[in-house]
Amino acid sequence: MATLECKGLTKRYGKVTALEDVSLAIEPGRVVGLLGPNGSGKTTLIKLANGLLAPSEGEILICGERPSPATKAVVSYLPDKLHLPEWMSVEKLMELYADFYADFDRERCTQMLARLALEPKQKLSQMSKGTREKVQLILVMSRRAKLYLLDEPIGGVDPATRDFILDTIIKNYDPDASVVISTHLISEAAPLVERAVILRRGRVLRDAPVEELTAGAYTVSGPAAAVDAYLAGRRVLSESAVGGLRSAAVEGEPEDVPAGLEVSGLELQDLYIALMEQEDRK
Repeated sequence: MATLECKGLTKRYGKVTALEDVSLAIEPGRVVGLLGPNGSGKTTLIKLANGLLAPSEGEILICGERPSPATKAVVSYLPDKLHLPEWMSVEKLMELYADFYADFDRERCTQMLARLALEPKQKLSQMSKGTREKVQLILVMSRRAKLYLLDEPIGGVDPATRDFILDTIIKNYDPDASVVISTHLISEAAPLVERAVILRRGRVLRDAPVEELTAGAYTVSGPAAAVDAYLAGRRVLSESAVGGLRSAAVEGEPEDVPAGLEVSGLELQDLYIALMEQEDRK
């Protein structure tokens, strides 16, 4: 059974469509990147999964059930903003999570917090913004949930904090759980995710394992005239030119490449940028 499933999911805010006919299924044991620029519908999808919003059309299911108090017991949610009361201490926050969530693992939490060398009675208000974000993530990852919904966990943080966050995620989720990471920072998240769901303007552009996505596109570069001739009849995602040289991202497999042209693979971030450029031209 899919941990998270969307069937024709649409969400509108008045006349604005935030998500349009989204269908996907995320199986247990997967780390999935929900990728897209700001305003693409990532946060809306995560809030729908967490029961904070209701669909306009279609449905969203958590372990086969519509979002409800019962599904909240198996979903661990990290919002895109700090939300913990700053007057609370680390000790009190652990007690709060233990009271609210039956799956909260205090021992796991204590081990992760030890890396920050924090005093149990230290309050959030006495910590830096980066440390507060680390504490919030640790509390979320200390639950033994079936689904972790992480909304922009690495957005707006310094590189050291970003590395700590990514390391904490990959080392502390249960192997049978699903992890959904929403982000527009593709290169940073790429080593972590096995599958990418790429959103733009509320629609799914691509949904596939990262290896499959990157294997299905390539870059060809060389003299402009030769590149233009090669691109005829092919699915071009993006193009750029400098002087008499041209480079293009192409979807598919390289075939019949003439001498004088250079072919190279695409990383996930390169493919993402090419797809965004293609959408901008529409």
